[in-house]
Amino acid sequence: MNHIDFFKLQAKNLHRDYKTQKTILEEDGNSYLEYDPKFFDVDAIFEDYEIDDKGFTLMSAQHLVAKMLRFNKWPDLINATKPELELAKLKFINQNKIPLVEWDFQVAGVEREHDMVFDPDDELDYYKHCLSHYDGSVIFSPTYLLEKSLAEMADNESAEPPKVQDPKTSVKITSLPLSYEDRAEFIVEANSEFDRIVERMEPQNSKQTLELWNAESYVDDLFNEITLPIDRDYALSLISAFLVGHVANLAAQADEMINEIN
Repeated sequence: MNHIDFFKLQAKNLHRDYKTQKTILEEDGNSYLEYDPKFFDVDAIFEDYEIDDKGFTLMSAQHLVAKMLRFNKWPDLINATKPELELAKLKFINQNKIPLVEWDFQVAGVEREHDMVFDPDDELDYYKHCLSHYDGSVIFSPTYLLEKSLAEMADNESAEPPKVQDPKTSVKITSLPLSYEDRAEFIVEANSEFDRIVERMEPQNSKQTLELWNAESYVDDLFNEITLPIDRDYALSLISAFLVGHVANLAAQADEMINEIN
């Protein structure tokens, strides 16, 4: 099932759950609405998104699914780029592991701390990394998906499940400076990621941007005593996560240099 069909199915399932609505009359004459959903926690969704529980159409369900995934409207979701759709699907089916709101806070914190903005490819890579380090003993609740729905989605996923990092066997970096071996590997990774990002970003003054790049300095400045101890694999992944903003800053510096010369 492609991503678009997947989201269409989720909207249909949400609307089906809504249609289980029935009015419960209490002994005192008051009444309330009750649902018997199979896929979604309708009450939680309607409360969090302040949805009118009357006249909720399939189009309304589509719009709500898009809003849950941080798109302004349904057309924005179905016309999103491939990495945006892949990220949206991963966020949707793993919201019991990484809650949607928690991910918003995580991304905002990283962007604010490092003065950067994730592009879709890099946010997707960062999400996959965070998911690969998910502790299977932690289940976040509440989630908008019911357990049966989560289980079915997991069974239908053909991709290899993410590897869970075992905290007992993972290698930790506990002190600075980095060991010679770690630093050398991190510098190679930084140079590789820099080439990839520059190729995709296409800065206006690429030659000057390249001249400003210093992989050794970037790696040395990335870590400090406050961040320790840190999982080595996680530390390696941060090189890519934070490099987009760094390259953007270098490109801006290069533009200023050229403007001053001219």
